[in-house]
Parts: sequence; C-alpha cells; structure tokens
Amino acid sequence: MVKISSNIVNKNNEISAASKKMIENLLSMEENEKKYHLLGKDDYLNYFNTARKEFEGQLKKIVQMEARGMAISDNWKKLYESYMNISPRLKDLKKVQPSKIPWIPVNMINEWIEKIYIARAENEYEVYLATTELNRRGQASARNGLIGIGVSSMVGLLGIIFLAYTTLRPLRELLRGIRSISQDTYNAPIRIRSKDEFGELAMAFNEMSVRLKEEEQMRSDFVSMLSHEIRTPLTSIGESVNMIAEEVMGPVNDRQRKFLEIASSEIGRIGNLLNHLMQVSRLASSAIKIRPLSIGTSAFVSECINGVAPAAEAKKIRIEAEIPPGIPNMMADPEHLKQVFVNLLGNAVKFSPTKSKVKVHIEEDKAGTDLMFSISDKGPGIQEEEQSLIFNKYYQARRIRGHMDGVGLGLYISKHIVEAHGGTLWVESKIGQGSTFGFSLPIAP
Repeated sequence: MVKISSNIVNKNNEISAASKKMIENLLSMEENEKKYHLLGKDDYLNYFNTARKEFEGQLKKIVQMEARGMAISDNWKKLYESYMNISPRLKDLKKVQPSKIPWIPVNMINEWIEKIYIARAENEYEVYLATTELNRRGQASARNGLIGIGVSSMVGLLGIIFLAYTTLRPLRELLRGIRSISQDTYNAPIRIRSKDEFGELAMAFNEMSVRLKEEEQMRSDFVSMLSHEIRTPLTSIGESVNMIAEEVMGPVNDRQRKFLEIASSEIGRIGNLLNHLMQVSRLASSAIKIRPLSIGTSAFVSECINGVAPAAEAKKIRIEAEIPPGIPNMMADPEHLKQVFVNLLGNAVKFSPTKSKVKVHIEEDKAGTDLMFSISDKGPGIQEEEQSLIFNKYYQARRIRGHMDGVGLGLYISKHIVEAHGGTLWVESKIGQGSTFGFSLPIAP
C-alpha cells in the first residue's frame, strides 16, 4: 500500500501537473505565433521561446521518470521523439522576419495536444486503478473501513472527471478562438468564466481580438478612402494620355507613341488594382450580392478562355478545355463568375513556364446537382503549409514575393464570389508539379 501511494504521489500527480502546464505552453506558443505574425512585436517571439523552454522542461521531467524505474506511457516517448526532431532548429530561433521563422506547424501542435490528452487520460485511469487496488487491500485488512474507502474512491474519481472537464472545456474554447482568428472568421468573444489562469488568458485574448478588429477596420477604411481619392486623378491622366495618343493635341512620332502605350498600360494596371482594393473594402462591410442566371456552360467557359488567350499566346502556352458534350447550364452571376474564371486562368498562365499547357476540366458531380470545375497548370506549385493561407487577403506565397505583380487579392475575392454562389473553392498542389484550383457551382434547374 505504501508503494502504491508513493507511486501516485511521485509519479501520477507529477504527470498530471506537468501535462496541464504542457498544454498551456503549447497554446501559448500557438497564440504568440499568431500575435507575432499579426503584430510583428519581438515580445511575442520572446514569449514563444519562454513557453517552448517550459514545455521542453516538463516533457523531459516526465520522460526521465523511466530512468527512475517508473513506467510511463508510450505516448510520452512518441511525443518526446517528435519534439526532439524539430528541437534543434527551434533552439536557434532568431529575431528575423516572421515568414522566415521555423515555427512549429499547427497540425503538429494539434497532434501533440492530442497525445497529451491521451497520456493524461491513461494517467488518470492509472490513478483510478491504483485507488481501486488500495481500496481492495484496505477492505481485506480492515472491513470496518470499507464504506469510507469506497466513498473516498468515488469522490476521487468524480474529482478526476471534474478536473478533466474543467480543464478541457476552456481549452476547447481557446482553441476555437485562436483558429477562428487564423481563418478570419472571428465573430464572438470566447466565454470562460473561471477566475484562474484560463480566465485571464481568455480576457487577454478577447482584448487582443478587439484591437485586431479595430485595426483591420481602420486599414479597410483607409484603403477605401485612398482608392477613391486616387481614381479621379488617375481617370484624368488616362484620358489625357488617350487624347495625346489620338493626336488631338498634335502629331505624335513612333517613339512618343511607344511611351504613351506604356503609360496607358500602367494606368490600366493601377486601375485594376484600385478595383480590387475597392471590392475587398466592400466585402469587409457586406456580403457579395449576386444575381444568378441560367448560363450556357460551354459558351461561357470558351469566352473566358478567349479573354486570356493573348497572354497565353505571348508565352506559347496551350489552353486545353475538356468540356463534355451536352454539359448542362449552370446557375450563376455571369459578371462575378467571369472574374473568378479570368483570375484563375490568368494565374495559371502567369505561373506556368513557356511552351507548357493549362488544362480546364468540367464534369457533373455524382449527385447531379453541381458542376465541378478545375484549372490545372505546370507552375512551381504551392507549399502545403501555405495552401490554406493563399485565400487570405494580401497574402502571397513566399516563392513569388518580390518578382510577381499583384497584392494577393485575386484568390480572396474569387473565394468569396464562389461561396456567395453556394459553392467552394479549393487547391491541390505539389512543389515542382504544378497546381490545380477547383470550385463547384449549382446546375441550373
């Protein structure tokens, strides 16, 4: 009995306390990573490193129990092995740009948290078994204490269940809030009414979320105001360039005409950028309003392909359309949908190498209710950890930053347009093997 009691005190209680701190450290690491990406303050990088060191210390303390003759769960060993695989690069974390910091992937953090939950449950079950064994031995040695031991065991079990509930519930709330911010879907504050560290963390998180919302709204208002202020003089400049090119103000030689064409092209490019910025500003304040019509699928797709044909011909890229005969009409807003097609086709042409091929494929889904569209290219591909980020506004993949036009708005706008039609937009990509963007639209009745 003494050995069992000692084991509970020296091992199980230590594991329970350490696992709780490890979960808090992982959540702190994930939270401070998001804050550093959003706000760029070095304090959050320091908080991340502090939480990582505390996590490593607690994990080593549990693993070292085996050297002291105590049996531990295999989940702790697997977690330790997984952590040590990336530990060397985390210890050399420098204060550099956020995009270059070797953060721990979110899916790996989730996997670690799941392993801790499982190991924690095993530990609690081990406590339960040990308590039961003490109860059995106590019954054999002193039957008069049977009722007291049974009540104590039940209270202990209920306490474990209550502890697990009070720990897991606020953790789930915090995880929901953190993920909603990363997915740009944060709407309501997280509600944790406890007065402990979880309550303080929830309060700090909600304050941070409110500040982020306010800063995002300020940026959106500024972009909208700036776009409107630039559009008027830009229109005047464009009209002036056109008048000069049309020789309204006198003859123009070939060299002057060449520079006027360059100026007109750049004015058009800036105008398109302003249109995107204004559209994003409208999306921030209200949902897209669509006017769906029954559209001939084959003719519409062919028209969109013809729109990007000059850019494809300039790079000697062949666009192949796989449209089955008798494909049904789709239900969509032609103006908005054309923006999606032209953006996806334009991206495919832009990122594909010269003399390559872009493939457009259309088919009905198995249920016969939607049309499935896909556009495939032979470009450089998108890293797996960036595939969920490319649909965020202003985001550009690291491989193209600095040497490709655009500000990262096309996919963000396209995603909202497709979702307004009741469809979904997704991407499949592998580095060096190109990318495939697909979306679904309802079939016209």
